[in-house]
Amino acid sequence: MNTKYFLYISILLLVVSFSCKVIKPYQSPETGKINLYRDQNTTDLISIASVPWQTYFADTVLKSLIKEGLDKNLNLKIAVQKIYEAQYQLNISKGALLPYINGNASASRAKQPIVSLAPGTSDISNTYQLGISASWEADIWGQLNSAKRSAYANLLQTDAAKRAIQTQLIADIANNYYYLLALDQQLEITQLAVQYRIKDVETMKALKDGAIVTGASVVQSEANRYSAEVAIPDIKRNIRETENALCLLLGRNPGDIKRQKLSDEQIGLPIQIGVPAQLLKNRPDIQQSEYNFKAAFENTNLAHTYFYPSFTITAAGGFSNISLKDFFVNSLFYNLAAGLTQPIFNQGINKSRLKTAEARQLEALYNYQQTILTAGQEVSNALYAYQTSKDKDEARAKQIEALTKSVQYTQELLKYSSATNYIDVLTSEQSLLAARLNGINDKLQQLQATVNLYRALGGGWK
Repeated sequence: MNTKYFLYISILLLVVSFSCKVIKPYQSPETGKINLYRDQNTTDLISIASVPWQTYFADTVLKSLIKEGLDKNLNLKIAVQKIYEAQYQLNISKGALLPYINGNASASRAKQPIVSLAPGTSDISNTYQLGISASWEADIWGQLNSAKRSAYANLLQTDAAKRAIQTQLIADIANNYYYLLALDQQLEITQLAVQYRIKDVETMKALKDGAIVTGASVVQSEANRYSAEVAIPDIKRNIRETENALCLLLGRNPGDIKRQKLSDEQIGLPIQIGVPAQLLKNRPDIQQSEYNFKAAFENTNLAHTYFYPSFTITAAGGFSNISLKDFFVNSLFYNLAAGLTQPIFNQGINKSRLKTAEARQLEALYNYQQTILTAGQEVSNALYAYQTSKDKDEARAKQIEALTKSVQYTQELLKYSSATNYIDVLTSEQSLLAARLNGINDKLQQLQATVNLYRALGGGWK
């Protein structure tokens, strides 16, 4: 083999082997052996996060609202556009690996001073040129590939961000929908309580006429009626505001929301949370955080390459002539050049660039770890909220049953016994109304806990 070629190949292999030390291969950050679910040493192989939202939610009206939100929500549309932006940036970084080729054509006309010309020479000269030029930077240190990998990580990050927005959107629509159903039932129970208390006022007036109770009892019964009535406008206002909030999520103008009744809502699927490894796989925001870390990691690699020389090859060729008539006759030209550029006086800039990239990489790592801990907290909270809401079911039902009897007994005793006064009736009625409203909140807490648990586990984007 020619000694010169052998030397070139040896230098090339040396450069390639050295460049491998400049660019470090990416490794996923360690997550540790953390019990993310707290007191839940589950071995479930299945998680509700793997269930599509169309299956997870049984209410057909709710499913139609979720579909409308996924089609029209503006935040989700913005997230899709960010994916397109990242895709175009990736295309730009890919293009940097290829040679730049430009075509050019020019025509120029110049007039020279006559005193500078030889006798008989025209003072007007024309030049016509047609050609192409190319330049290519050899990616010796992996600079361009690091930029491409960073752009690809940003693309995956925007996709994960879009999926995170989607899971949150589904949860927000479902939670607001269930809250609206709870408000409807609160309004219904409160209006019914007002009707009962209007009858109480009439009863108290009759008992006063019969000298069984005093005028104080009549006034107290009227105040009891108004205390229930005054709550109705606030409930109606909450209904209107919740409908408007839902419309915003659906990307529509404020208006009425079609819905069912709270009593029709059931928890269909069994609650299975799976193992923590599935959480890391399913949560879009965790994936987004890791892609952000990967992009920062590649940017650190990129910052390392600025300390090393860049190698560029340029070439140009074409035709150039002073006459269009004989443009292609003996007018071919070309040139080829190679250049090596080594930074010398900008080391301070390169060091600052590297330190900035390393700080951002560490920041991305901490953000990733924080996202995992937050995910574990959300799963733990939602799961415990679901369990405690179920624990209250039996006790709440017995409380409402006992208070219903208490109201009936005190109302009857008031008619026939002087040992009972209207304060006893008032206390019983207020306690019963509060228990019924709390029972609605219990059902709402249970439904919203299933929604929040589904979102916390990463469900809703598949």
